[in-house]
Amino acid sequence: MKQMRYFENITSSATRQAACIGTLIEDIRRVVELLDHDVAAEKEHSRMRGYTDPQCSILARTLAARRDNLKATIATLEARLPSVRSTSPANVAA
Repeated sequence: MKQMRYFENITSSATRQAACIGTLIEDIRRVVELLDHDVAAEKEHSRMRGYTDPQCSILARTLAARRDNLKATIATLEARLPSVRSTSPANVAA
């Protein structure tokens, strides 16, 4: 059986990376939406006014912190995406 070798050039790697990053951003956005709903439900359940409110549950604070971290991750990925796309085949040929 012949061993197949896989050679990849930079442009196809960049295209694949851009697609993966785009998919990851969309997946994280869906998780952020779910966390938004969970935080709203927990706020309603505990009748809290804000996260500094003593009635604020630990769950609501944790969910909100996770949501905020994921939003920061999305911003970082979106900032990285143009640099990855600049090495894609469509942009290299132009």
